[in-house]
Amino acid sequence: MISQDLIVYLNGEFLPLHQAKVSVLDRGFLFGDGVYEVIPVYGGKPFRLAEHLERLDNSLAGIRMDQPLTSEEWGDMFARLIQGMEDQQIYLQITRGVGPKRDHAFPKGVAPTVFAMCTPIAPIPASGVKAITVPDIRWQWCHIKAVTLLANVLQRQQAVEGGCAEAILIRDGFALEGAASNLFAVLDGVLLTPPKGNDILPGITRDLVVEIAQDNHIPLEQRKILEDELHNAEEVWLTSSTREVLPVIELDGKTVGKGQPGPLWLRMNALYQEHKEVLRKG
Repeated sequence: MISQDLIVYLNGEFLPLHQAKVSVLDRGFLFGDGVYEVIPVYGGKPFRLAEHLERLDNSLAGIRMDQPLTSEEWGDMFARLIQGMEDQQIYLQITRGVGPKRDHAFPKGVAPTVFAMCTPIAPIPASGVKAITVPDIRWQWCHIKAVTLLANVLQRQQAVEGGCAEAILIRDGFALEGAASNLFAVLDGVLLTPPKGNDILPGITRDLVVEIAQDNHIPLEQRKILEDELHNAEEVWLTSSTREVLPVIELDGKTVGKGQPGPLWLRMNALYQEHKEVLRKG
């Protein structure tokens, strides 16, 4: 539960959450016309901030919007929102703003709506989670971190109603990513992850896992994963900024590997935690 007294940022002001209001004519409300970003915070410091802001730039460019703040201004604002040293997450959202009427065409001379808040990160279930596979019903520009997430919401809800933590999306016989996560699988000792493209979100945590694998000589291939390969994988992982590297121990009702976090996940998770500790101590 988020406290209504939590201090948030909205269009240049810092104010309690219960006082933060946007117009019903905001294009984010009417059309989902906006983008967002989620940044983990460890030891009071945003994790891989430059990479998150670069992805934000790319998302804004993808919907033909300019960056409303500089990197320095984002950093100063985040510093005011972060409270304490516990693990937290910054959520920021930018919409095209409030138009004079409901019209699909871009309004002219309208200031964007900029919102941000910082809240605790929920505990991560390191013992593993269950997942299902579902057909991918999303649009074709999944590389943009857009607020238009209805398809993802419906697919994630399908997983939740089936007692699972995530839905892994299948398109044209290939496993792409989760409804709210990126995907890794271990097959014959090789770590696999789908390549970047318009059909997956370029995850910051995904990229870090790739970097860690390459730096530590872990066999890695960035290629498409067949649905059959996913179901026969020795290990399956989901990655995101708030869930880090999450092992899947059951997929579509069948055990993955030995039904517990696998040996390569144990190694990767230890290396990932080392990166976090460097930030905390830096």
